[in-house]
Amino acid sequence: MQMQSVAWWPILTAVAIATFTDIRSRKVPNWLSLPLMAAGPVVSIVVAGGHGLLESFYGWGLAVLVFGLLNWLGGMGMGDVKLMAAIGAWIGPGQLFFAMILTFLTGGLMAVVWSVSKGFAGELFSNTGALVGSWRRGFKPHAELNLSNPGARRMPYVPAIATGVLLSFFAHAK
Repeated sequence: MQMQSVAWWPILTAVAIATFTDIRSRKVPNWLSLPLMAAGPVVSIVVAGGHGLLESFYGWGLAVLVFGLLNWLGGMGMGDVKLMAAIGAWIGPGQLFFAMILTFLTGGLMAVVWSVSKGFAGELFSNTGALVGSWRRGFKPHAELNLSNPGARRMPYVPAIATGVLLSFFAHAK
């Protein structure tokens, strides 16, 4: 049995609930992410032994590294980080890497559609340029363009995560 087939239903359920809560309250509850995160390595051991445990930890680590950096820069909430870490613990680094690429593409498309529909597309592209140049600030959060700024625009990101992760299952189907 492959881990991918075992992981489908728990992840589908988790991202469906997380999408609902993120759209409604801009929060991803710990009661959802933390048990999913804890179960990933356990199920990986059952399905694939020690190798499965390593894959689970590598997937978790990749998610924490990439999404944690985005959180540290002020562009993503901790709920998104924990959800991706939990997903990474289930699907491992290979599928997670592809899921992250799909997530970022989906999130970018969602942001463009959202900004055009609300009339601030120029601001979106200007701000994106400022954020991409974060290396010039020494990878420090932007003074205004971060989630701690009450005036910053906030887009629920779990719908992009859900889309990217679920599409990655279809791309990895054998």
